[in-house]
Amino acid sequence: MKRMIYVALTALSLSAGAYAASETVMVGGQAMYPSKDIVDNAVNSADHTTLVAAVKAAGLVDTLKGAGPFTVFAPTNEAFAALPPGTVDNLVKPENKATLTSILTYHVIPGRYDFRKLDAAIKEGGGKTSLKTVNGEMLTFSENGPHNIVVTDEGGHTADISTYDVYQSNGIIMVVDKVLLPK
Repeated sequence: MKRMIYVALTALSLSAGAYAASETVMVGGQAMYPSKDIVDNAVNSADHTTLVAAVKAAGLVDTLKGAGPFTVFAPTNEAFAALPPGTVDNLVKPENKATLTSILTYHVIPGRYDFRKLDAAIKEGGGKTSLKTVNGEMLTFSENGPHNIVVTDEGGHTADISTYDVYQSNGIIMVVDKVLLPK
């Protein structure tokens, strides 16, 4: 009897481990662990060094390490590099902290929005849905194909989500290919 319980518990443990591993997503060449928070995972991504530096400059580290939950639409280094020359260097200056904070919090939605939840909201909205960001402005989501959601900022600029459902202990990261800008 003890052996049977041990075997059952071992099988349960192994299947739980396999489940956790299946939720681990690679971003920027590194595993993003669902047991870690948004900041602890993001600092390991080689594709998000600019975002991490900006989050630090804006003083948002403690916020994004908080309980949340948050859904972060995380622009890649390439997305930041596509901004006009000098933009990022200018934004991380202490005197531009308010502007930087506004831009970064425009990429954050309170709550957990994975692909399924966004997809359901888009379908319920007749092809698009708008959600309020932490900075108070709206982002609009629509589909562009069967498994591709496009994010549109209030200026009409769009970003594709390139990596979905990167689960964190305090939310979800969705990797985007453009920096979204508030009004």
